[in-house]
Amino acid sequence: MRGIRSRSLWGSTLRPRLAHPRLAAVVADDRGSSPVEFVLVGTLLTLLTLGVLQFGLMVYVRNVVHDAAVEGAHQAALADTSLSEGAARTQEIVARTVGGEYAADVRVRETSALGHPAVEIRVRATLPLVGLLGVPRLMEVTAHAPVESFD
Repeated sequence: MRGIRSRSLWGSTLRPRLAHPRLAAVVADDRGSSPVEFVLVGTLLTLLTLGVLQFGLMVYVRNVVHDAAVEGAHQAALADTSLSEGAARTQEIVARTVGGEYAADVRVRETSALGHPAVEIRVRATLPLVGLLGVPRLMEVTAHAPVESFD
């Protein structure tokens, strides 16, 4: 049976010729390469999976903090409540869902930036980078709600 040999344009084989026969045998032997490849590919896939999970956690925390700010703005915009009640509601929701350290910096103010009287709640929270650990006050979300009146 004739085997097909790879040849370059100049007629020699693609496999380099080694001076020492033992070294040539070691280079030609590919035993044990499968576990190494498995570890390399497995490590890469594990890191990729953990990165996707961490990104999902960051998006979840951001959405929770934003929804809490929206809820607090609506609470503060009611005619029979104060601004501090809206901030307290925001802090309560954030502390209950992702932890109290995420609700450390909540600011409430009245504004007319939307063309009518409104309440603005701004929350600066920790951006989770490794699990729930991260950089404090790096993430900032803002929510607005129109002020309710009896007019």
